[in-house]
Amino acid sequence: MHDRELYPIGDAARRSGLSVSAVRFYADAGVVEPTRLNEAGHRFYDVGAIARLELVRTLRELDTDLGEIRRLLGGGTTLHDLLTTHLEIVERHERTLRARRAVLRTLIRQGGTTAQADLMHKLVSMTDEERERVVDDFWNEVGEGLDVPDGFVDRLRTMRPVLPADPTADQLEAWIELADLVRDAEFRDSVRTYLRDTYSTPEGQTVASAPVQDFIHTDGAALVGEILAVHRAGESPRSPRAQEAVVRFMEAATALSGMTLTPEFRDRMAEGYRRIPDLMRQIAEEDAASEGPVYDDTHGRYLALVAAVNGTAPEEGPEDLPYAWIADAMRAPTTGP
Repeated sequence: MHDRELYPIGDAARRSGLSVSAVRFYADAGVVEPTRLNEAGHRFYDVGAIARLELVRTLRELDTDLGEIRRLLGGGTTLHDLLTTHLEIVERHERTLRARRAVLRTLIRQGGTTAQADLMHKLVSMTDEERERVVDDFWNEVGEGLDVPDGFVDRLRTMRPVLPADPTADQLEAWIELADLVRDAEFRDSVRTYLRDTYSTPEGQTVASAPVQDFIHTDGAALVGEILAVHRAGESPRSPRAQEAVVRFMEAATALSGMTLTPEFRDRMAEGYRRIPDLMRQIAEEDAASEGPVYDDTHGRYLALVAAVNGTAPEEGPEDLPYAWIADAMRAPTTGP
């Protein structure tokens, strides 16, 4: 369509998706008047008027009353303003439908009640500040009086959901589940019990200490990333590139305890890494038989849902690491006769 071209009422109706009688009604009601009447009294519409008719059609489909429509179309708005308003309304309606779909899918999956439906609608309609408050309340209760090193709970608190402005249905469903969980007293108690049992022991206190946590989440993570990149490239664990990466990691790890990396310590670390898959299988079996809180059902579930809400790929789990390859790389070089 050309900006200055005029279209008879039949074309305007077809282009706007309205019936001819509806176009006449909105003209007579003073909502969208024709651009021009010819000598015979026939109505003609330009591009701007047709855009207004399209917006009217959308607003009526959303059950907007005529008074509100007149307000939106008033003030001599430009075509660009009309199109921008139209897009904002459609996108807002799309977000509303997406939220409703997430609620319905969750209710169907859970077999929810009317009360649960009301709660879920409130959860997906929360402001950013309200969502922050829900998560803060959770960590305030979980961390109160917990016997762990200073700053550890604050570090856990930073791993929190941030629902984007235009979330997908999957992100909304993850938020509904997460918000429901963190408000649940039994889940809070389970997470608290898991963290206490795991990080209040001498070994756990060491892992939860600031230097070790900083290493795990910053330098150590980057160094492990370098090792994995070498492995994915198909390099031998004894190649110069693999040795350079693994030695950097081991030197940084031993420096945490003020030790020096010796051939004997390299071999001990290598043996430790070689045994990790067996230890993980043993832990999994113990968790399966345990009646107490375990990682996957507590803090692990929280982190998985946070990743889903934030739309971030889950981090490579410990079970995915090439432990045998890393152990071979860590082994101290043999000295020939």
